[in-house]
Amino acid sequence: MQSPGDYSNGFHGNHHHELEREEKQLPGLSSFGQAKKRSRGVAHDPRGGGLTNGVRVFDQLGEQKPLDTQKSPPPCTDFDVAYFHSYAHVGIHEEMIKDRARTETYKEAIMQHQSLIQGKVVVDVGCGTGILSIFCAQAGAKRVYAVDASDIAVQAKEVVKANGLSDKVIVLHGRVEDVEIDEEVDVIISEWMGYMLLYESMLGSVITARDRWLKPGGLILPSHATLYMAPVSHPDRYSHSIDFWRNVYGIDMSAMMQLAKQCAFEEPSVESISGENVLTWPEVVKHIDCQTVKIQELDSVTARYKFKSMMRAPMHGFGFWFDVEFSGPASSPAKTTSATSVASGSSSMSPSREGNQKKRSNPSDALVLSTSPEAPPTHWQQTIVYFYDPVDVEQDQVIEGSVTLSQSKENRRFMNIHLEYSSAGRSFVKESVMR
Repeated sequence: MQSPGDYSNGFHGNHHHELEREEKQLPGLSSFGQAKKRSRGVAHDPRGGGLTNGVRVFDQLGEQKPLDTQKSPPPCTDFDVAYFHSYAHVGIHEEMIKDRARTETYKEAIMQHQSLIQGKVVVDVGCGTGILSIFCAQAGAKRVYAVDASDIAVQAKEVVKANGLSDKVIVLHGRVEDVEIDEEVDVIISEWMGYMLLYESMLGSVITARDRWLKPGGLILPSHATLYMAPVSHPDRYSHSIDFWRNVYGIDMSAMMQLAKQCAFEEPSVESISGENVLTWPEVVKHIDCQTVKIQELDSVTARYKFKSMMRAPMHGFGFWFDVEFSGPASSPAKTTSATSVASGSSSMSPSREGNQKKRSNPSDALVLSTSPEAPPTHWQQTIVYFYDPVDVEQDQVIEGSVTLSQSKENRRFMNIHLEYSSAGRSFVKESVMR
């Protein structure tokens, strides 16, 4: 089903509430297990947190860039150093590049906006191996600054050289907050999204790059992002992790079940579900316009929700996924190209639950990369916050409450999740930390 509303449908999205009230963040529970890190391995390219403050950066010509003395960049913490170090491992980049939905959508977006990139100056925030920078150079960019705080920047420079693009792509090894670029730029491109969209807090570095260098009316790819949530039912997962202990080779091990629930469900789970697992139309948790969003908005995001179950089933938790959209400035329409179903839009789910893949109806013809349960699979999959015990719901039963996502005070790359939900007169609270 196509979703009404002003932005992408996250595979069905009847209600678009941006939420108001802020929930008090309570301390997280103790950890028995680790949530998967962004299938990228542990975290993502240097969104901005480098290894030193005020690093001096030299381009290939050996020119020393002046330091920015007007404003001190935020300090680089030990957590940031570990984060950047994790992105020096080739496996993370291999996984991201092999994610065809991700990589081909970015390439398609670059070519669709070629008229806005050709002859222009581009910044690639968190360039990794440099693949997006090279795509931009191939699209005719005059110059591309490829910025990464991870040591992968060393390999990126060699990749650029091997492809004969050293005169166009300048690899800067450092944080976005620290490196110096002595000109304004026309385009910012970045693959900044983490699990549940905001995990890893890389968007802050894109905002920093925008505020430091982007010309008024410049292009940001992706231009918009939307995080969705919906109640889910996943009896197979619950049976596999919990009910298994009722009878183990004829031995009653049900005494293990409480610990099994704690270990399996205390932290968010990154896994793939299908449309058949989703009980309702999703709602919007947060919509982001990359041209206007402020860093302070990302410290804590609170949304209220009200769902109506489309079936009778046990509700095992809430699922989260996101879409990002690649649209240019309204005054500069991008070239229309024939996009594949992978790149052209988020999927939609019909009320009959048939799960047919459809292209998103978008009057601007913007490309959309979707991580919806019914979109082509990506390395982000979906993120599920499981309850310790399922809640039985009837068809048309209302499920309402609020969710707060906030940066962890322990480590801003982590995310605290505070869920309040009620149904049929019963109220619950679930807290979790995505590490």
